[in-house]
Amino acid sequence: MLILIVVDIGKGEAQLSDKFYSTSCPNVESLVQQAVLNKFKQTDVTAQATLRLFFHDCFVQGCDASIMIQSPNGDAEKDAPDNLSLAGDGFDTVMKAKQAVEAQCPGIVSCADILALAARDVIVITGGPSFRVELGRRDGLVSKASGVAGNLPEPSFNLTQLVAIFSKNNLTQFDMIALSGAHTSAH
Repeated sequence: MLILIVVDIGKGEAQLSDKFYSTSCPNVESLVQQAVLNKFKQTDVTAQATLRLFFHDCFVQGCDASIMIQSPNGDAEKDAPDNLSLAGDGFDTVMKAKQAVEAQCPGIVSCADILALAARDVIVITGGPSFRVELGRRDGLVSKASGVAGNLPEPSFNLTQLVAIFSKNNLTQFDMIALSGAHTSAH
C-alpha cells in the first residue's frame, strides 16, 4: 500500500511522533494542506512534482529535505544530473507551505516534515488514501550533487536493478510498482 511506502521511507534517525508539534505548532498539518491545495489549484502537475521530489529526497540521504538546499556553486543534490528533471512546481509547493508554516510557527517545523506532509497531501488530493504522517524529522545540512549518483533508479535499469535499489531503501517490489505509478499518474 502507498500508505506504508510513505511512512517507511519517511523514518529517519529522529524519534518520530504524530504529536511532535502538538504544542509548538498545532496547526502545521492544516497549514501545509491549505498551501498544497492552493498550489494544486494553480497547476495540475503539483501532485506528481511534489511526490517525485519527496522520492528523490528520501532515496539519497533519507527524508531530510537536503534536496531543497541551494548551492551558489551548483553542486547541491538538486543540481545533480539525475535531479535536473525535477519540476519546479514540487519545489514551489514545499516553499509555499514552508512560508505559511513560518508565518505562524517561525523556526519550529523542519522542511523535511513539511515535504513529507506535502507528499501525503498530494496523494490525498489526487484521490489516494489519507494516512497519518509521523513528524520530527531533522533537516539535512549537507547536500552534494556527488551523493546522488547510484542512489536513484536509472531509466535504463532492468527489473533486477530496480528491485535492488528499492530493496536498499527497505521497499518491496510492490512498493516499487506503487511509487513508479504514483509519481507519473494524472488526477
